[in-house]
Amino acid sequence: MYFTIKDDRTKINCVMFAGQNRKLLFRPESGMNVLIQGAVSVFEPYGQYQLYVHQMEPDGLGALHLQFEQLKERLSNQGYFREDHKKQLPAFPNHIGVITSPTGAAIRDILTTLKRRYPVAHVTVYPVLVQGKEAADSIAKGIRQANTAMLCDVLIVGRGGGSIEELWSFNEAIVAEAIYESHIPIISAVGHETDFTISDFTADVRAATPTGAAEIAVPSTMELKSNLAEFRRTMTRLIQLKIEGEMRHLQRIKASHALNYPEQLTVQKEQELDKVTERFDRALMNVLQRKREQSENARKRLFIQHPKRHIDQAVKELNQLTHRQDAAMNRFIQQKTIALDNMLEKLTLLNPLEIMKRGYAIPYGEDGHIVRSVRDIKKIQLYLSS
Repeated sequence: MYFTIKDDRTKINCVMFAGQNRKLLFRPESGMNVLIQGAVSVFEPYGQYQLYVHQMEPDGLGALHLQFEQLKERLSNQGYFREDHKKQLPAFPNHIGVITSPTGAAIRDILTTLKRRYPVAHVTVYPVLVQGKEAADSIAKGIRQANTAMLCDVLIVGRGGGSIEELWSFNEAIVAEAIYESHIPIISAVGHETDFTISDFTADVRAATPTGAAEIAVPSTMELKSNLAEFRRTMTRLIQLKIEGEMRHLQRIKASHALNYPEQLTVQKEQELDKVTERFDRALMNVLQRKREQSENARKRLFIQHPKRHIDQAVKELNQLTHRQDAAMNRFIQQKTIALDNMLEKLTLLNPLEIMKRGYAIPYGEDGHIVRSVRDIKKIQLYLSS
């Protein structure tokens, strides 16, 4: 990247190579105030001073806000904030991981709240730095360490309140990447309710404060006991209503006509049984009649399609075809015999020997060749062959 920096009096050309470009946490824009570290050298072809930039960052709070918005936009475009990527928090976690400073107020608030609300859960603290240049790497390392151990059902990542510079480690891309890649659901709890960081947008759930994160992570034992008591009361009412309903049903059965007059019920049921038996007999007879008719129809169809009938018909057709074939063959032989006699008669008529029998001769010359024209005769000397 080639650019120029200037103040009110001077300016100098700058070069920032690809290796340093990849480390930038913001997108430089024209007119932006920046802080630069680098080395000055002379560009020999033009004899000009040139600054080789090793590191560049925005200058001032406005620049931090710009850097925040640019990183937020980039990560959003990469899908880091997608709702379909966010994981469901467990309803009753057995093991909770806390990634924060081991000496801050946040860890005390989190542990106190977890113990008060849900003392049965195990808690593992992964101590990390939460501010300073090395804090972002430390937080990302803590998240990955918890994922490698796979002991926890949910992670709380955060710290207490502070200035934007003090909270800035939670706005670093490396922390967002670690949260996004985590297989364990993460609750982000950074600062106060008005503080928003990149980790809040990337995490599965955002809590306004570390205490709020602990309240989100676990259910309240008191609330569970209260809910259980209410559930017991509800079940007791439902069971009582069920018993009362069954008792009323039993009373109706006791007062029923059938129970008090069983002989009448027996007679009634015998009559119903007779009717059912009669209907069954009629239905059975109808079924048997239909089956007999179907059997007779099948027998007739089988007789019509008996193999002997088909064989006799086929033999008859074969005899007819054989007779027609013999007649056709005799006619063909007779026609060919007549044609052959005609051809023999024609060949006989065209036979030279037959012609000579009728008084014709073949003249030969002295050289023994046949004389075919009078022009070939030089002397009156012919030999006739008969």
